[in-house]
Amino acid sequence: MELIKWKAILEGLLFVAGDEGLSLKQIALVLDVDQQVAVDIVRDLMEDYEQESRGIYLIEIAGTYQLTTKKIHSEYLKKLVEVPTHSTLSQAALETLAIIAYRQPITRTEIEDIRGVKTERPLQKLVAKALIKEVGRAEGTGRAILYGTTREFLEYFGLKTIAELPPLPEKMDDDNLQDEADLFFENFQNSLED
Repeated sequence: MELIKWKAILEGLLFVAGDEGLSLKQIALVLDVDQQVAVDIVRDLMEDYEQESRGIYLIEIAGTYQLTTKKIHSEYLKKLVEVPTHSTLSQAALETLAIIAYRQPITRTEIEDIRGVKTERPLQKLVAKALIKEVGRAEGTGRAILYGTTREFLEYFGLKTIAELPPLPEKMDDDNLQDEADLFFENFQNSLED
């Protein structure tokens, strides 16, 4: 196979490996080449990234190779991190977040029992936005993940502690409960957009 194709494949592998990187042994094994060929492919790809027109480097850290950004672009990367995102949460994500906030620590199954529908995607979105995190494992069979809110959740909503969340009503009939839930989630969504 041509060196250009090997480099393209390696680039994809390094992208997927992320911060964990890949060792030379892993690269050789996955590409099904001997280690010297892997070394040549890595070196050639490193040279490609040295060009001024490239925005990333291929570096070696502790015996693994990984992609990283160039320091000369740090001011732009900082701006990206500082730019607020205006993406809103879906109704499912808001419901899931509210359940976690009030019932933490809680498992996905317990959340699904309350909502009556699957919550895998809303959980993924909330974890990606750092509003929730894994806080432990439940006792018993399967040791399900327990979810809780994060410090970012508190900061985002201007809370010092979870105890500052508004109290939930004690008793309500089904119609009032739905109206109250709709109002709560509407207010929650508006605070996310502000």
